[in-house]
Amino acid sequence: MRIDRRQFFKTATGALGFASFPFLLKSNGLAAEQPIRIASILDKTGGLNIYSLKQITAIAMAVDEINKAGGLLGRPLELVFYDSQSNNQLNSQYMAQALIKDKASAVFGGVTSASREVMRPVVHKFGGLYFYNSMYEGGVCDRRHVCVAQVPSQQLSPLVPRVVKDYGKKCYILGADYIYPHTTAKWIQKYTRDAGGEDIGVEFFPLDVSNFAPVLSRIQAAKPDVVWSILVGSAHNAFYRQYESTIGKAKIPLASCMFGIGREQTYLSSEEAAGIMNVTPFHDELPTEKAQDFVRKFKEYSGEQDYVGDYGEYGYRGVNIWANAVKKAGDPSPDAVIAALDGVQFEAPGGLVTVDGQTNHAIMDVHLVKSNKKQGWDHLETFKQLQPIDTQAVCDLRKNPNDTKQYTIE
Repeated sequence: MRIDRRQFFKTATGALGFASFPFLLKSNGLAAEQPIRIASILDKTGGLNIYSLKQITAIAMAVDEINKAGGLLGRPLELVFYDSQSNNQLNSQYMAQALIKDKASAVFGGVTSASREVMRPVVHKFGGLYFYNSMYEGGVCDRRHVCVAQVPSQQLSPLVPRVVKDYGKKCYILGADYIYPHTTAKWIQKYTRDAGGEDIGVEFFPLDVSNFAPVLSRIQAAKPDVVWSILVGSAHNAFYRQYESTIGKAKIPLASCMFGIGREQTYLSSEEAAGIMNVTPFHDELPTEKAQDFVRKFKEYSGEQDYVGDYGEYGYRGVNIWANAVKKAGDPSPDAVIAALDGVQFEAPGGLVTVDGQTNHAIMDVHLVKSNKKQGWDHLETFKQLQPIDTQAVCDLRKNPNDTKQYTIE
């Protein structure tokens, strides 16, 4: 099914073919060439779609830009999209369809670690290549899996010491009840203790919980210096409203390694959203020409003027890193691209990204930020070219190319 980009964004529920506008293909002499097909499996609907909407758009934009520039290896790209609807059964089913029916050279998708882990075995079964454009807890060692987003060492090693320094040594940690927040909480505890602090409470909540009154009472009684949020999804947005109306960030500050990735600051009032510290590989206010050009192009392409955010940028960098690996390999087949990935680079809107061949994770810049009353972020500091040292400690694909495990990082 061929549809234009605006129709694609409005109606996609399941598998829909998306190709660049015909004039892009004809103007570059690509229309008659056999397309290279890729797939995107993301949550256009469902409780986790706040993390996917901009990435869906950014992936399509990257495809159009590549086609406008002449395609890859003289061939156009064609994108097939699946709405996984925040349903892991659909993630597994659609990955199989993308690889068997669509014969996708690469698949981009997944938000949660659970979604990734139901798709990875399917990728191996059918010899595919999977780009997971989402921050996560680290430790996946798999040559058919590529992560272009940050892992805990890249985010928390600069963030936690700054939080301890600015806010105090005693922290209380709240997280969603699944693998990423559980693992990340341990990293926050480690880095807090390394900085001379202590954790005085750690609690986890199912993704459908929206009443945080009981834990807010416990926080008030515990009197920490700072509260950490690793809360996830639409229902957990209620925490930030309830926190500001009871405790308030002026009394006990908030830090978060999740707030903002679903553009939560745009759904809250200025008082509810402002003043939360985080570290991210990209934000719309990043003061570089490349970042500002990306935001402008994204808004022109989508016809939307709201905040783009880092998950949009993740999708854009993922497609472009894959494309650069295809150029290096001279072949879009998964095994050829996998062999070419080590050292592949892309000057992403958030900074230079390089694939670390030891882990198939990314070396990248990250940026310390604090949310402001304008539904955006104040840029505080940039940390250049951080390695994924947590995953490097447990994974070496150069020595063990057939490894497929996710390791627990202690």
